[in-house]
Amino acid sequence: MSNVQWTTEDFNVFQINGLDERMEALTTIVRPKFHTLGEIFSNYLSTKTGDEFFHHVAKHARRTVNPPKDSWVAFAPYKRGYKALPHFQIGLWNSHLFIVTAIIYEAPQKAEMAKRLLQNIDAFNQLSDDYIISGDHMSPDAIKLGEARSEKLETLIIRLRDVKKGELLVGRHIAADDAINLSSDEFMQFTKKTFDDLLLIYNIFVGK
Repeated sequence: MSNVQWTTEDFNVFQINGLDERMEALTTIVRPKFHTLGEIFSNYLSTKTGDEFFHHVAKHARRTVNPPKDSWVAFAPYKRGYKALPHFQIGLWNSHLFIVTAIIYEAPQKAEMAKRLLQNIDAFNQLSDDYIISGDHMSPDAIKLGEARSEKLETLIIRLRDVKKGELLVGRHIAADDAINLSSDEFMQFTKKTFDDLLLIYNIFVGK
């Protein structure tokens, strides 16, 4: 499988009751697609950035009771992990697919990254209004950039700088019904375009 096409079954995994049952479905249905995307887009991002990117498929290994509500493949220029660095992700909730670049609370340099974002906040004007921002990678909720430019965007960046749990995700959401209607080629092109756009924000994250 060199390309990926999403199905209703992929999104319905997150409605399966029970940790073991949901994890088995994730492993057999969704995770192979994440590994395929991992190979494709780690190479793509390596070429685009000039840094070697590695992919990390979510294992959810620490879970002992509650089944995961989302899953993903992450991309970062570090082989052993991604959470401490700005990174990219492709992932699923039951309701939608997401393609984002993110700084989460584990990143030790996030205050410096936030300062760079505040100094370059006009860069967000180069993203179309359908892009989303979020301050919590554990929540499926997000705000359309078109609604957030005037105030919420700056508020989230300041929170990223000043609050230990502050995070920032920037990207696109595709509703599940729309995602399953995309051909493999359409999805791949959409993802490439999204990553291309997000490189502008990622480069501010990392100080390029």
